[in-house]
Amino acid sequence: MSVDTVSLTGWGRTAPTTAVRFRPRTHEEAAAAVRGRGPRGVIARGLGRSPGDAAQNAGGSVLDLTGLARIGGVDAAGAVRCDAGVSLERLLRVLLPLGWLPPVVPGTGRVTVGGAIASDLPGLDHRRSGSFARHVSALELLTADGEVRTVLPGTALFDATAGGLGLTGVILGATLRLRRVPTALMSVSTERAEDLDDLLARFTAGGDRLPYASAWIDLMARGRAAGRGILTRGEHATPDMRPAHAGRTLLSLRSGGARGRFRLPGCPPVPGGLFGPAPAALYNEVRYRGAPRARTGELRPVGAFFHAADAYPDANLLYGRGGLVRYRFTVGYGQEETLHRVVRRIAGRRGPAVRAVLQRFGAADPGGLSFAAPGWSLALDLPAALPGLARFLDDVDEEVAAAGGRVCLAKDSRMRPEAAAAMYPGLAGFQELRARLDPTEAFRSDLSRRLGL
Repeated sequence: MSVDTVSLTGWGRTAPTTAVRFRPRTHEEAAAAVRGRGPRGVIARGLGRSPGDAAQNAGGSVLDLTGLARIGGVDAAGAVRCDAGVSLERLLRVLLPLGWLPPVVPGTGRVTVGGAIASDLPGLDHRRSGSFARHVSALELLTADGEVRTVLPGTALFDATAGGLGLTGVILGATLRLRRVPTALMSVSTERAEDLDDLLARFTAGGDRLPYASAWIDLMARGRAAGRGILTRGEHATPDMRPAHAGRTLLSLRSGGARGRFRLPGCPPVPGGLFGPAPAALYNEVRYRGAPRARTGELRPVGAFFHAADAYPDANLLYGRGGLVRYRFTVGYGQEETLHRVVRRIAGRRGPAVRAVLQRFGAADPGGLSFAAPGWSLALDLPAALPGLARFLDDVDEEVAAAGGRVCLAKDSRMRPEAAAAMYPGLAGFQELRARLDPTEAFRSDLSRRLGL
């Protein structure tokens, strides 16, 4: 097991802190690191894709689990056991040629199985499938005493670990229930919406006939065009959807990976950020006008459909040296006016928002700190160095909380503890369970200290 001292941040590159990093290759090495932790505790870390400080531990220890990356065989029931350090991108590459897909596919493949469970990530079909942990039939959890427990769904410990941000223990592995797919292609529908009301209507008009759905919103547009966007929906393509001129590879499950990536090799963060308000508004205008008014039946590889953003792995460098803040919140159905107000406030502020994704969520997941709940979810990225951003987002927090909504803890880098307590009614129960299982607070992170989790 290698050990070093490093400065770590989340993907947003805000608030770096220094910790001792352990890189175990076996469960025994991971257990030894937990038993030998210092007074500042330990937290598990995967690929560091969380934008905030959930996988940092200032002055303590960080357990880098990327060395635990074994994938077992798929059994007859469609289940696979894999280590926590396996990335969803690699899992997809391994499973897709066999006709299987991970149970929930979020918007990036550069997250580990352990991270997907600890964050209880939702996918584009949450209304049908729920979040990631709902499809875990068992997990192996390293607890504060250095022992490995098998934890099953329906138990208090499982529900606290699902979305628990690594604060109940170190997830070492999990057994996932997979889904069958007929091909490695998606049949995709795209349409433009003129404003937010139009976009919400288009979201709901088709019901869930096409299970995967998300929309990009132009948060620079104002006035009558506020909230305009591009809605993208998809379903797994069947062999008979192959166009007559296409080759046999369209039917092959080996055709589904995302191959091309645009990198900024050795590029440091752009000092002031690439996008100011005017360039961002121009970019959004070009993107909106360049989308089809309506198109159906477009075939895309599975990887390109779910993980289009992974083609730009260095995009976080474009937000300036201060990094980026990802703000993701959800409000319930019937609270669309709150969504309208937030969109108008962001647009009126003229923050250079080029990434903004709207989704619909279904039934809440059982995790006490799981983010997804029935309603609308909006995620956006803003340069952390924007003047007045902290106060602005504090005000939005209050509006979201007043509407019964919540901000995603796994993405957060700046929320106040009182806001988190107001948004998550299960927080008190989570804290009580942690106090019983881990009275010495073996598992801590910068996020847990900042929010009093």
